[in-house]
Formats: sequence, structure tokens, C-alpha cells
Amino acid sequence: MVENRPWANGFAHTVLIIGVALVVFPVYIAIVASTQAPDELLRGTLPLLPGSHGIENYTQMWLSGVSSTNSPSAALMLWNSFVMAMAITVGKLFISLLSAFAIVYFRFRFRMFFFWLIFVTLMLPVEVRIIPTYQVVADLSMLNSFAGLSIPLIASATATFLFRQFFMTVPEEMLEAARVDGAGPMTFFKDILLPLSVTNIAALFVIMFIYGWNQYLWPLLITTDPDYTTIVMGIQRMTSEENPQWHLIMAAVVMAALPPVLVILFMQRLFVKGLTETEK
Repeated sequence: MVENRPWANGFAHTVLIIGVALVVFPVYIAIVASTQAPDELLRGTLPLLPGSHGIENYTQMWLSGVSSTNSPSAALMLWNSFVMAMAITVGKLFISLLSAFAIVYFRFRFRMFFFWLIFVTLMLPVEVRIIPTYQVVADLSMLNSFAGLSIPLIASATATFLFRQFFMTVPEEMLEAARVDGAGPMTFFKDILLPLSVTNIAALFVIMFIYGWNQYLWPLLITTDPDYTTIVMGIQRMTSEENPQWHLIMAAVVMAALPPVLVILFMQRLFVKGLTETEK
């Protein structure tokens, strides 16, 4: 029996509240800074209460960006990041599901060799193979394009491994029952495996969307056209100018954080369930 200790509960809640405060306070400061006048942040002190220029700052950043750096509007940069993140996420899930399905349910020569070959790519992230990858993308004329931004980052050994491990837990009787009913391989995959994998897909969707959204090095390398600037690239360029306009930069930071937060909130239940559930 677990003893009820009020002092222990109070201590645990205090630690949690302090932890939440430490995490939330920088976000609050960014929101406050995004509502200040242009010269307010140059005084060396930052007010702890929101200012009166929030609508003006967000509107300017959303529609026109920072004119001194010739950066695109936040609306365009957010759209570019969203398209890139969604393409990477959907592509990773699609390829990983089919790869795991083929490895588990099809008997062909060297299938385990190919699986471990895929798994070994975990030791070769984009940063390690960035020069040959760039050369391939350039030779295929995919520079300054959404295809060049997303396709080289689509393959995922981690998702393939996780889906393979899950498919191996599906009872063999389900496959036999599907065969008796005359279902083909793709029917079994579509009608049985995919519904069982919803929570796993949701968990990986959140992780991969954030991975794609936060990409910086690869988009910086293959894009020179401002029309393909992502929000992470835009923020970095705005902070590297001689006189950064911090009120607009903070507005861009707050807007850049919203899509991942909304994805997490929207898929929170399936995300947690996919990470913790062991029996389907």
C-alpha cells in the first residue's frame, strides 16, 4: 500500500511548478519583447509586462518582414517551413511503413541484410553525407525547390525499425485470417496493419514534423532564392545583421513556435499513447 504523505506531495508539486516556471518564463519574455516599441529593447532593460505595439509588430512581420535584411515575410517563411516539414513527415512515414511491411511479411533473399543496411544509416546523418547529397541534388536540378528541401531527408531508419518491431508483435493469426478471407498483401496492410498502427504513426508524426520544422543547415545550403527561405533561416539572418530589430525578431520567434506547439496539442493523446502503449 502506498502511504499518503502530504509533505511529499507538496514537495513534488513545488518541484513541478518551479520546472514549469523555468520552461515558460523564456517563452513569456519572448512574447513580451515582441510587443515592445523598436527602441524599448535598446535601453538595456526589458519590461515584464506586454507593450502596446504587439499588433503593429506582428502585422509588419507577417506581411513584409524586416526590410533592412531583405528577408521575406513571415507568412512566406512559415509556409515554406510547413511544406518542407509536412513533405518530410509524410514521406518518412510512407517509406518506413512500406519498408517495415516488406521486411516483416515478405520472404526474399537478403531481407535481413537490407534491413541492417537501412539501420546502419543511423550512423550517417545528413551532416556526414552532406557534400555527396548536395552534389546529387544539384545534378538533378533540385536546388531552390521544395523537392530539394525535402526528398534528401525523407528516408528514416528509426521509423523503419520502430514499425518493424511493432509489426512483429501483430499475431500471426491475423495474417492467416486475412488469407482465408482472400485478402491480398496490400489489403492486409491497408485494412489491418494501418489501423493498428495509428498511435505509432501519430507519435512519429509529431517527432518527424518537429525534426523537419527545425531544419537549418540543409535549407541554408541548397537555397539561394529568398522565396524558399524557411522560418529558421530567416530568424538566423535577422539576428546576424548589424542592428537587429529585436521586437520583430521576437515576433517571428513566437510565430515560428506556434505550428509545432499546435501539432503537439492536437495529437497529444495519440502521441503519449503511441509512446507508452505496449499492447494493441
